Amino acid sequence: MLFDISPAVTENLTDKGFPAKERQVSVLRLDKIHPVVSGNKLFKIHYFLLEAQQSQHKTILTFGGAYSNHLAATAHACSLAGLTCIGMVRGEEPASFSHTLRQCRDEGMRLRFLSREEYDRKEDPVFLEALRREYGDCTIVPEGGYHPLGAKGAAGIHQCIHDEYTHICTAMGTATTAAGLLLGASPLQKILVVPVLKGMHDFNERIRYLTGNATPSAGLEWIDGYHFGGYAKKNDELLRFMNQAWKQYQLPLDFVYSAKLFYAVTDLVQQNYFPAGSRILCVHTGGLQGNESLPPNTLTY
Repeated sequence: MLFDISPAVTENLTDKGFPAKERQVSVLRLDKIHPVVSGNKLFKIHYFLLEAQQSQHKTILTFGGAYSNHLAATAHACSLAGLTCIGMVRGEEPASFSHTLRQCRDEGMRLRFLSREEYDRKEDPVFLEALRREYGDCTIVPEGGYHPLGAKGAAGIHQCIHDEYTHICTAMGTATTAAGLLLGASPLQKILVVPVLKGMHDFNERIRYLTGNATPSAGLEWIDGYHFGGYAKKNDELLRFMNQAWKQYQLPLDFVYSAKLFYAVTDLVQQNYFPAGSRILCVHTGGLQGNESLPPNTLTY
């Protein structure tokens, strides 16, 4: 790994007053690995970084939006690894860059802005080949690391899990982290997935592609209804929950992924979704830099 992963400690929230009802709830603090290349991002891009370092061109090209944690993490990782980095950004170039894009630019990432129509071709082999002709034989990392190599890397998250849990829970964007956790899970473990996007109907197809398994696993549980309106959508209730999590557990959350995951798990525990005696691990996937887009004083941390 590019960084030491030992800071990814597990904290028992039940000991801090989590209303667990005969269930133990813990959090794996992947956000503590690194302030920028944090959470699942380090794991998902690990094998792409190795591939680029071993290649002749030593260049990574990847995709993301103006507030993409993936873009920020990839830019910083490439800077540390001595790799050239190119970011394909969804949408027209703004008059003023977001905090994320400024950070990417300062890390040396070359930014190219694509129209929505162009960006929608990000998985089109013809379009990708045209990018390779333009930028050289670079290592292309799909948006969010959505690739079997990304899932293989995400399976490495299990290196940070040092206890037995009945349920491992994660927020889901591309499904790459969920697939990786599934690849490394024990036969009796359940991987509980909380989508942060609205209307994701191709979940099983994504898992099949990422894991190479034609049959959806019985160990995977998909819990919809906690996306708060869609990707990066939020309301006052979610923001209040984030501030309460900080006050009670000293647990910083981001509004795109981890806040929705913890809100879901809290609600499911209160509904007795998990059997008595369950040992539940929530994976904090990092991405706290995304909170920089919130108005000042929205959060108390």
